[in-house]
Amino acid sequence: MNNIPLLFAAFSSFLAALLHIGCIIFGAPWYRFLGATEEMALMAEAGRIEPAVMTSAIAGVLCFWGAYALSGAGVIRRLPFLKTVIFLIAIVLIGRGIAFPLIMSMFPNNSLTFWLVSSTLCVLMGGSYAYGGWILRKQQAKH
Repeated sequence: MNNIPLLFAAFSSFLAALLHIGCIIFGAPWYRFLGATEEMALMAEAGRIEPAVMTSAIAGVLCFWGAYALSGAGVIRRLPFLKTVIFLIAIVLIGRGIAFPLIMSMFPNNSLTFWLVSSTLCVLMGGSYAYGGWILRKQQAKH
């Protein structure tokens, strides 16, 4: 359990999931504060189900990723395809982080601040998964 990057990856994934759950619980002000589009905030204010469904799906993915990070760090039992999944998560996060200039136009209502902050966080999280996966690979190669 000495894989600090994967422990950080798990912590950051679960924290991000909690923030998404906070949006569902506390509604439009949280959506706005965390950089969601005004359309999402307005749908939440109107009691529409779409924001909660989309946000729940994101929170679920983040929890899945966090569980894999905990598994790689040795905190919980070994999950299937551990190294492969950890590296795939790293690719998705780093890809999202560096591709934001290409996808910004798909979400024109998000601010530049949102894109810069969320993309930086994605690259940091993805880097933690990648480095933690590399450490895991080296540890398992010794055995």
